[in-house]
Amino acid sequence: MTIKVGMFVWNYFTNDARVLRECTALSDTGYQVDLIALHQAGLPKIEQQNANFHVYRLSRRLPFSLFLSRLKKKKHLLVMLAPVYIIACLHWPWLLLLAFTFSLFSKRIRTVLSRSIVFLRMVHAGFRQRYDIYHANDLNTLLQAVICAKWLGRSKLIYDSHEVQTSRTGYNSPIYGIMERFLLRFVDVCIHENHTRAAYVEERYGFYPEVVHNYPFKQEKATKWKVDLHHQLGIPNEEPILLYQGGIQSGRGLDRLIEAAPKIKVGTIVLIGDGRIKPELEKMVAERGLENRVKFIGKVALDDLPSYTREAYLGFQLLNNTCFNHYSASSNKLFEYIMSGVPVIACDFPEISRVVKEYEVGLTVNSHDPEAIAEAVNELVNNPEKRKKGHQNCFQAREVFNWEQEKLIFLSIYEKIVTRS
Repeated sequence: MTIKVGMFVWNYFTNDARVLRECTALSDTGYQVDLIALHQAGLPKIEQQNANFHVYRLSRRLPFSLFLSRLKKKKHLLVMLAPVYIIACLHWPWLLLLAFTFSLFSKRIRTVLSRSIVFLRMVHAGFRQRYDIYHANDLNTLLQAVICAKWLGRSKLIYDSHEVQTSRTGYNSPIYGIMERFLLRFVDVCIHENHTRAAYVEERYGFYPEVVHNYPFKQEKATKWKVDLHHQLGIPNEEPILLYQGGIQSGRGLDRLIEAAPKIKVGTIVLIGDGRIKPELEKMVAERGLENRVKFIGKVALDDLPSYTREAYLGFQLLNNTCFNHYSASSNKLFEYIMSGVPVIACDFPEISRVVKEYEVGLTVNSHDPEAIAEAVNELVNNPEKRKKGHQNCFQAREVFNWEQEKLIFLSIYEKIVTRS
């Protein structure tokens, strides 16, 4: 009998490497996997990854969005005619309708309505198929999965938390902890990304979750095509490329890295990715006259990224200690560098430091200190033998930190939950 898995994710599923690995592992093993994600222009609403793995993207548009967009163009007419409407109607249902119409011009209200609509569409899509197992990725899809699995049905439920939901940047309200504690009572299996986070969950909620690390696929063979970043960015061939790849977001030490640039004796910093603070960092580079020392590249597809990574002399993973989510991170970027044989300059946090120091694949620094970052870069650039040793150690480390090994743990979790069914 084929086991049907309904998985939820609150993103467009374009660069979510962890979810892709998990869905692929399940579908390759014979599970039928449907991933319910968000839709945006340019992406297919239905996408078949393989025979057992389909992606269904749900629209975020409001049902009356076309009408609203046309109405906005004539908003001045509405304002002029509002008193006429009120006098003509003088009846509370019509007044409420008018008030609601005007409220739709508020961006915040449209955002709330849009998210509510997507939430309901997720529940509808999830329950329509009656899956044997529901799999919620992060807290923002857990309620949908609880409704489908437990309140409307009798299915098993897995909660796969990729972040520390109660201590992360931008999630400061206590409501997240209250929601998580309440919803966990309906969960059959909880998964977290490393043992530091699992210990935090145990202290907070009284149980130790399963641990599935966010390791990448092993990359022993050469990538499909080669990227010449030196030529592409106009960097001299002998100049080391100092690479950061990932989201350009606050709390990742990128402002400190730019501050460190003038103190780095040799090398060009290259940042690959997009994000909220990218314009701010570009402005920072321009104001300091660092255009020849710091280069930017847009987001690169997951399949193509290793071709860029392998061009680097070293890689950066400089999370700042702004929340426990950062402090406890294992970081997929760290393992992506290792997989490509690129030594790292990394923050001195427990999970990251353990890997870097034990396997000698780079240096750890105070990620809040631009001076310390620059000194570490200069140490590796001025000591090619040390960098070479780190490069070689990466190939040993990737035999341990790879998805081919870790997915066995992940699949065993599913085997246990199916056996208990």
